[in-house]
Amino acid sequence: MKTTVVTAVRGRGDHLRRQLDGLARSAVPADHHVVVAVDDDDVARRVRDDGTTVVALRSGSPRIPMARARNLGARVAVDGGAELLVFLDVDCIPAPEMIGYYQLAAANPAHRGALLCGPVTYLPAPGPDGYDLDRLSELTAPHPARPAPPTGVTVTGDEYELFWSLSFAVTAPVWERIGGFCTDYAGYGGEDTDYAQRAAASAVGLRWVGGAHAYHQFHPVSDPPTEHLADIVSNATTFHARWGWWPMQGWLDAFEQRGLISRDGRGTPRLAG
Repeated sequence: MKTTVVTAVRGRGDHLRRQLDGLARSAVPADHHVVVAVDDDDVARRVRDDGTTVVALRSGSPRIPMARARNLGARVAVDGGAELLVFLDVDCIPAPEMIGYYQLAAANPAHRGALLCGPVTYLPAPGPDGYDLDRLSELTAPHPARPAPPTGVTVTGDEYELFWSLSFAVTAPVWERIGGFCTDYAGYGGEDTDYAQRAAASAVGLRWVGGAHAYHQFHPVSDPPTEHLADIVSNATTFHARWGWWPMQGWLDAFEQRGLISRDGRGTPRLAG
């Protein structure tokens, strides 16, 4: 099954380098890697792999358009003959077995028409020499909020709200059926939850793929992510208009408790002041 990994990046040069190193260690290598460089001319200079295509996307905005970037990467992949698309955020390092387990799930008639999701481990900060990729599996601890079946086991789920775009795979026909990511979103939050709802509305099943591990590299974050306050408010409002319920409720509640937003009787958030 011809497989293309799709990654969108703006900055995060060290994260991209580690991801490339991880992909080079794949037991079953991808056939192609499409890297969408969003307002980042340095990416093409950093990538020297003949199996990687760097595609430029000019956004003209400080809010990174992840939906547009992923859609562009997918179009390049499908036009290049990809049968399986593996989306991997630039923060993530793939386990050597990740691509192989996604391929096995996609080849199974019971799962090939579904949205395939692998477990994600959040890594601690790296030491002065970075992460030892040969020993990364020793840190495996999938995020407890999402199912993580045993290695080699693929489980049917219906918890679409738990979908993360950090690491997932779809066949090319499933990608076309869902219709890509909604480009009404920009900046942080919401577009992946929307994508899962589009999948559900298209009668595309959800599968949790045991063994398809990805490792999210450490970077400083705040809790709640106040640096993304305006994006989250805007994208949550967009999501509600499309689907009738509020995503990112925990963050919205925390913002309201801190006096950063107010909400009316319908729950509509507005920036304080």
